[in-house]
Amino acid sequence: MAMRLIESLATTAPLAEIFSDRSILQAMLDFEVALARSEARFKIVPRSAADAIAAAAKVEEFDAAALAEAVSRAGTAAIPLVKMLTERVRSIDPAAAGFVHWGATSQDVADTAVVLLLKRARSILDSDIRRLEDALQELATDHDATVMLGRTLLQPAPPTTFGLKAAGWLSAISRSHKRLDDTFAEVLVVQFGGASGTLASLGKHGIAIGRALADELDIGFPDAPWHAHRDRLAELLCACGVLTGSLGKMARDISLLMQGEVSEAAEPGGVGRGGSSTMPHKRNPIGCALTLAAAVRVPGLVASFLSAMVQEHERAVGGWQAEWPTVSGIVQATGLAIASMAEVAEGLTVDAARMRANIEATRGVIFAERAMMLLGETIGRDAAHKLLEDATRQSIKQQRHLADVLAEMPEVVRHLDSAILRELEVPERYLGAADEFRIRLLASARGRKMGMSKTDRSRKNKAKLTRRSTKNVKRK
Repeated sequence: MAMRLIESLATTAPLAEIFSDRSILQAMLDFEVALARSEARFKIVPRSAADAIAAAAKVEEFDAAALAEAVSRAGTAAIPLVKMLTERVRSIDPAAAGFVHWGATSQDVADTAVVLLLKRARSILDSDIRRLEDALQELATDHDATVMLGRTLLQPAPPTTFGLKAAGWLSAISRSHKRLDDTFAEVLVVQFGGASGTLASLGKHGIAIGRALADELDIGFPDAPWHAHRDRLAELLCACGVLTGSLGKMARDISLLMQGEVSEAAEPGGVGRGGSSTMPHKRNPIGCALTLAAAVRVPGLVASFLSAMVQEHERAVGGWQAEWPTVSGIVQATGLAIASMAEVAEGLTVDAARMRANIEATRGVIFAERAMMLLGETIGRDAAHKLLEDATRQSIKQQRHLADVLAEMPEVVRHLDSAILRELEVPERYLGAADEFRIRLLASARGRKMGMSKTDRSRKNKAKLTRRSTKNVKRK
């Protein structure tokens, strides 16, 4: 399916396909087929009925436009879909038509369909985050000694390294990756409760059929239906919000480094990327712009979902119905931000020479703190602070290096010898624990990545045990 023009700055092609009409329809049909097959295992419905439902549940046979029109009257996509599916089954096997949607309710179909879409989206998000993490790991390693201006309140500050900056981006994104992974593990569970969340219509077989249904769909089985409890989805979407915020911080930093007056880093260019309709010289931060746009929209969408969590009794009026476009919007915007910053990081140009030149352009005033701390050891911090204020003003007014100004101040040279003043403005001499912090951040990011791999293996083993348990129940 082609991406809609109005969403072209809000999603990626793979995620647009996942949340397309065809994909949503398929997810709901998958639920109905899996339900019939699970019930056939326990002879709740005839095997022939399950086969007829599977034969009828072909997404290409359904009119998405007609379904969408009916949804606005029904209040849920499940009701008109079940009617359409029933008619399709009736045309194949009239006796089987009465077994469509047996024991389920509309919310079971709609919520499980969302879970199935999220399961597909998860692999896309995970793949792009891993691309981004790998690229940032490389940047942080390659630029361990690349000095650059620190910037506080957008003003020059003592130096740092680009390696530390990249490691900071990586660490925040890595923490969000783990958070997202953990919440996905919670949210990928079937919704199956029947009319009031008790599965009373299925008698003693309700839980066993629910387990079989989850097994058919290859998702988890919760302790109980979660129809009016939206906390799992809320945690996932909040994790998306935090991740998008961290990506936005990275995008803001890079877009500022790309400013012509700074020119310390640049996104990858290419045909059709980052140009201007009127200015041929432009190389705009397009990946950063898409990410920042997502970071603008996602918090409001997360707030909308949180507002919809207050759902009454066993099924909500309005809150539940508000969720589909909100969930879709958050996941697609998050995915676009991840993919955009992965592309940026993989092709980022870092101008180490310009970074050093921008340090030198300050004429050493960014090292006023260093000089103050050195003087403060003998004359006290307050007196040293006042001396450096005066020296800095002279340096800026006379456009001279701070070290040269200090060398002419008797109260300074009495306490700092010429050797110290000569190397005062060497950025490598005033990086403190920058490299140790960089190494620690890289190590913690690697540790989280390894931990997630172990979690994946554990989850797969648990799923195997669940399937074995279901098969044992069936044999009994």
